Amino acid sequence: MKKKKVLLAYSGGLDTSVAISWLKKKRNLDVVALLVDLGQAKNLGEIKKKALKIGAVSAYIADAKEEFLSQYVYPALKAGAVYEGKYFLATALGRPLIAKKLVEVAHQEKASLVAHGCTGKGNDQVRFEVSLMALNPKLKVIAPLREWSLKSREAAMSYAKKHKIPIEQTKKSPYSIDQNLWGTSIECGLLEDPAQAPPEGAYRLTRSLLEADDKAETVDIEFKEGLPVKLNKEKIAAVKLVSMLNTLGGKHGIGRTDLVENRLVGIKSREIYEAPAAAILYTAHRALEELTLDRETFHFKEKLSLKYAELVYYGWWFSPLKKAIDAFINTAQKKVSGVVKLKLYKGNCQILSRKSPFSLYKKSLATYEKGDAFDQSLAEGFIKLWGLPLKVQAEGKKL
Repeated sequence: MKKKKVLLAYSGGLDTSVAISWLKKKRNLDVVALLVDLGQAKNLGEIKKKALKIGAVSAYIADAKEEFLSQYVYPALKAGAVYEGKYFLATALGRPLIAKKLVEVAHQEKASLVAHGCTGKGNDQVRFEVSLMALNPKLKVIAPLREWSLKSREAAMSYAKKHKIPIEQTKKSPYSIDQNLWGTSIECGLLEDPAQAPPEGAYRLTRSLLEADDKAETVDIEFKEGLPVKLNKEKIAAVKLVSMLNTLGGKHGIGRTDLVENRLVGIKSREIYEAPAAAILYTAHRALEELTLDRETFHFKEKLSLKYAELVYYGWWFSPLKKAIDAFINTAQKKVSGVVKLKLYKGNCQILSRKSPFSLYKKSLATYEKGDAFDQSLAEGFIKLWGLPLKVQAEGKKL
């Protein structure tokens, strides 16, 4: 009898490597591994060979870097989406795209089963499975980590050793790391104790402030309709632009965050994040919005930014609400064009200047010097009308 195929979202890490063996031995399935290239800075060719060596019957590599930035990251950048004020959603933004590729390859392979290496108490299981529901609800999902008897990372490492599965994790470096072009998420090990400072050895993209360059560096970023299009006056494609800013920001120790966050499944977890390019681009983008958006649009967008971040974090990328917010964001970003100059130094990303042909800033109205065109005599009447409801309320209390 021909074995059923299962398409596994494969990263090359501990959990998905053990999952290949487990799906083959415990479920008697032919495993097809899918590596989605989101800019992990790894040798995916070697990881593909590793999947086959462990027992996968075939393996695919899908280059999705440009699609990741243009269709997932940049919409979130335009929306100003940051979860709980610190997390730029690098991993969360990658999951719906990986799910999309799973659906595409499952159709190609005529596979009715897909699998992932997420734990039963993490966010990523939700992001994968909700996205799969939205894209192809007929696919059945297998989540080995919710089923197998390996109750800890130490147990998984022991299983890997017993079955001769090559892994990077060791008891001295037990971190779970997810990296793509937009940032790195790091958890486990000492990080599980919020009272412990993150060890320098856990970081991948950024230097510490002590090791950061002693010389400040300036950078010009030009935006068109909310998207970065030029770096230091040179037109650069998205993948290269983000990669360059990651290198530049990492050199100056920019983009580190340490967050005890509220997971979707109801627990708090401690993770550290590195996102140099994201930190720089968000700072520049907001500076340009301050210059070009009217007050009511700017304030309303801030509310939508919070909701957008929640939708991404919760795995609702393909929801009608997210698409509706995108429509508003795209309209609001039509005039978010211009150039922002920033200074990078010792973990700081300082705005030096911003210019836009659509600037709403008028010096003649803002200045306190000669040339002031603001009619201050209008203020008294404005204040009386603005405060009238409060005055009426106060007078009513005295009756």
